[in-house]
Amino acid sequence: MTADGVPPNAPVVASRYCFDDVVVDLNARTLVRAGEVRTLEPKAFAVLALLLERPGELVPRDDLLDAVWGHRHVTPGVLTRVIAQLRHALDDDAQHPRYIQTRHALGYSFIGELRPDLVVNDAPTVQPPSAEGDARVSTAEPAAQPSSLPREPQTRGYPRAAWIVAMTLAAVVLVATAIGLYRQRVTPLPHAIAPSVAVLPFRSLGPDPADRYFAEGLGAEMQNALAGVHGLQVAPWRADAGNDARSLGRRLGVASVLDAAVRRGRDRVQIDARLVETSSGGTLWSRHYDRPVGEIFAMQSAIAADVAAALVGALPDAGEGLRRRLAPTRNVAAFDAYLRGLHELLSGDRGNQRALDYFRQALAKDPGFARAQAGICRTETWRFESQRNPDAFESAQLACRTAENMDPTIGEVQLAMGDLYRVQGDDQKAGRYYRGVVDYPGLRAQALVGLAKLDVAGGRVDDALAHFREAQQANPSDAHVYAELGYQQYLANRRDDAIASMAQATRMAPDNGDYWSLYGGLLLTAGRTDAAEPALERAATLEPDDRVLANLGTVKYQHGDYAAAVALYRRATALSPDTYINFGNLGDALLARESTAGLAPEAFRRAAELAQHYVDFNGGEATDLAALGWYRANIGERERALAFVRASEARDGKDENVAYYNAETLLRLGDVEGARQRLAIARQAGIAESRLTTNRLFQRAGLVAAR
Repeated sequence: MTADGVPPNAPVVASRYCFDDVVVDLNARTLVRAGEVRTLEPKAFAVLALLLERPGELVPRDDLLDAVWGHRHVTPGVLTRVIAQLRHALDDDAQHPRYIQTRHALGYSFIGELRPDLVVNDAPTVQPPSAEGDARVSTAEPAAQPSSLPREPQTRGYPRAAWIVAMTLAAVVLVATAIGLYRQRVTPLPHAIAPSVAVLPFRSLGPDPADRYFAEGLGAEMQNALAGVHGLQVAPWRADAGNDARSLGRRLGVASVLDAAVRRGRDRVQIDARLVETSSGGTLWSRHYDRPVGEIFAMQSAIAADVAAALVGALPDAGEGLRRRLAPTRNVAAFDAYLRGLHELLSGDRGNQRALDYFRQALAKDPGFARAQAGICRTETWRFESQRNPDAFESAQLACRTAENMDPTIGEVQLAMGDLYRVQGDDQKAGRYYRGVVDYPGLRAQALVGLAKLDVAGGRVDDALAHFREAQQANPSDAHVYAELGYQQYLANRRDDAIASMAQATRMAPDNGDYWSLYGGLLLTAGRTDAAEPALERAATLEPDDRVLANLGTVKYQHGDYAAAVALYRRATALSPDTYINFGNLGDALLARESTAGLAPEAFRRAAELAQHYVDFNGGEATDLAALGWYRANIGERERALAFVRASEARDGKDENVAYYNAETLLRLGDVEGARQRLAIARQAGIAESRLTTNRLFQRAGLVAAR
């Protein structure tokens, strides 16, 4: 197989194919439609060539995988992605194809009508441009050498590098000739090394610590760009891999390590990079790159091309494939705003307003920036999940549709669509989108987590755990995978396992307030209030969002400090005024004291309005219905409250939270025996006894012994 994926023994019957307004030139590796060059990844072009060489024939799926990918460690999802890219370039409709026909579970056929009179065999070969550049190359250390290996690995909040990898497929590069792209031939290595590399998180050497998002974003983009180079294995970095090149090589199974440091000034960006051989610890090359800020894309492209050329030799497309993968936008300001948005999104509460503001700034600079649009979709989807806010879902739906219209082949867009369909309850469509990106190097872990969530929702716990194990292997340093695993274990009623997984997430990312909040919340539901309180206080110092404040309010409530609980719940409602549970908690705390009980109906009325809006939107879950019954009972709506008790128990009467809410509702309506029965169900389901014994309503009725 050639370096760009075209089989050496393929029966090439022509060097150029013409159909309708399309010309495909095999020698030049170009696809021109209506006089306009359409960019394709090398593997996409190789698949198209194989289909064109057998027009009208069914080309089996396995034949294409064998010929282009060698069928090594790939799934049919990579072929599906490439076919989608070809259809986009050809303007071919999958439902009504003119050129590429899908034979489901079998393969693909080219069904267009070739024009034999225009098929020629003497098309000129495009020569790569000459090498020019301004980088200083040396075998000695460069002037501004990055800190030498070994060094302690950095611990990062919400592992930003890992998640930025998840949200981005490649570093960005300007293709326009005005940029003056840096190109430099790399001197062949004195001895051959295996073509494999690990990209360490790029470090920021600038005076402003807030610039870390920029360096980490560039490193994540670089990793994904190199992962797309045929013949080059790129291993995911992990914090426990060791402190020196040799241990990194042994643990990650790579022959080389790319280490880089970034310094950004007002007008210029400097990157010091070096490639280290893991077998000896010696430096293969080190370079200092210095460009104006506006040429950051070209600088990234130069580094990626140098690494690829050093490890796999001259690229057959002269680096064009890298440049295409490194170009989600041509606007430097849009790219910077996008990285800031990712940084905010992954640093704390994933639904925070700052992330949305940055993504919107990116779109204001480049209205066609599909990744930024996908970022809005995912942020709004998470807001819908965490806050039960139907308006957020409608915003997510609009953003996702817009992103898909911009470019449906981008992995981030497909991942966002998977999230959207998952929260909408369309597991089949969500699974199809997740599986479509599971072979994207930077998105594999996130796609597997998405599939695991679908498994948990469908009761396939063992399948979910298997998907989580794969996600951990795909990105061993991603604390987010452990956090997601912990939450899904909680949903699967594996509370002790959930606490252990979340504790691991806090150890991997000790500065992440979101993880401490989730960890404290899990401890609280398990009845371990004394352990929950310091975890939640730690979260409040890092990211005092409404969930942290609400959980701290519950701690105060269980300690009998109802005034403090009221104050914390009020702050939570101010931070998230569309989350019904915050107003419900406030009503509970007000109801606990005779002096404030008269204020409780107002809080319960607002909770009922918000909860009803959510239930009307998507039907709600059993817990939502039970909570709504409790709120209705506190504003004098007896019959509606009883109707929600019946509806929630028809959904899942054995759930501990459903039984808890319904016990409160029935007791409030005077049905002591019904309340007693629901408390028995809650205990049988494993509810923490502290939740029952600290409930003022149950205490007053004598259903529990006060703590």
